Amino acid sequence: MAKKKQTILVVIGSPRRRGNSAALAERVAKSAAAAGAAVETVFLQELEIKPCTACNACRKKKTRGCVIRDAMQPLYPKIRAADAIVIASPVYWFTVSAQTKLFMDRWYALGGDNDYRGLRGKRFGILMAFADADAFSSGAVNALHTFQDAIGYLEGSIAGMIYGSAGEAGEIRKRRDLMQQAAELGKKLASPA
Repeated sequence: MAKKKQTILVVIGSPRRRGNSAALAERVAKSAAAAGAAVETVFLQELEIKPCTACNACRKKKTRGCVIRDAMQPLYPKIRAADAIVIASPVYWFTVSAQTKLFMDRWYALGGDNDYRGLRGKRFGILMAFADADAFSSGAVNALHTFQDAIGYLEGSIAGMIYGSAGEAGEIRKRRDLMQQAAELGKKLASPA
């Protein structure tokens, strides 16, 4: 019996297409595709995603999902369909980028008592780059906790976290250790859990 082809959604929360977190995401995506996964990459910077308004309409019995009509609407079915989700974010001002935070805030519509917990059982890959030499002073630790708490709340699991220091855009490509870890994470996510 042939194993099911894994579907991986790669979400890049960097404003720079050639930035460091985007470079890590590119490596994961290429490795996962080479291992047989169906991979789609989304750049949040190019989408108009509005903030959650805390209207709680998504929590009402007759409502299924978020009622805000914006670029998040086409992402919800992709999130639900994905076996794994990779999120790449630079660390900005001691946490995830604003683009990533908007995306994550809108996950609120994937929880609650309705029967559509869209992240339950999903595997996540977390990729981060920061300019400081240290994960604590850069705020990367804060960002890691943000991912852990949100993913845990929605009953997903983190399959791997890759993070490291790099200053100039694309500089992280010189970090062979991190690029190798990214390739390994791509292979891991391409295999069923």
